Amino acid sequence: MNANTRIQWFHKKVTEMCYPNAMRLSERFHISHRQAQRDVDHLTRQLGAPLQYSPEHKGYYYTQPFALPVILTTDNDELFPAGESLVDEPSIFAAESGMIQMQLPYTATIELHSKLTALELSNYIISRRGERVYLCEFHHVDRFLAALLTADADVKLLEPAWLRERLITVAHRVLQNNEGIEDTDN
Repeated sequence: MNANTRIQWFHKKVTEMCYPNAMRLSERFHISHRQAQRDVDHLTRQLGAPLQYSPEHKGYYYTQPFALPVILTTDNDELFPAGESLVDEPSIFAAESGMIQMQLPYTATIELHSKLTALELSNYIISRRGERVYLCEFHHVDRFLAALLTADADVKLLEPAWLRERLITVAHRVLQNNEGIEDTDN
């Protein structure tokens, strides 16, 4: 994971009032505590985030509303602040150079009754919220839904509601497309 992904994750946790700190950042992304602290310092010094450390919560919070500037990156992680004029037609430049706009990941809460299914979905699971409840992060909605649909055991999508509705719509469509088809393998 590059620094932009880590900073976006950290920003999301701060805005959710989860009070993240450098230690949590280093554990989440398997980086040194020193590198994690440099990421936090970059967020405040370079990006102007109004971060304040709360000794009571042992983590950071924003002292006023703050949004990350949109950051564009190329496939080889060159950074360009959004709005910076790189060429006359930035959108054409972006398409031709492999530049992508970074996005914060989506989150979902799922319930699993099988440890094997938790292992299958381990690429998405970031924390445990209860005996069978897990918090997931993902960037591609359709890939995440496909993973849920192909899981070997029962999966309940607890939240968000919009994603659960989309999952139900996809499942209904698959069922409708396959109604009345006879099995020709016998």
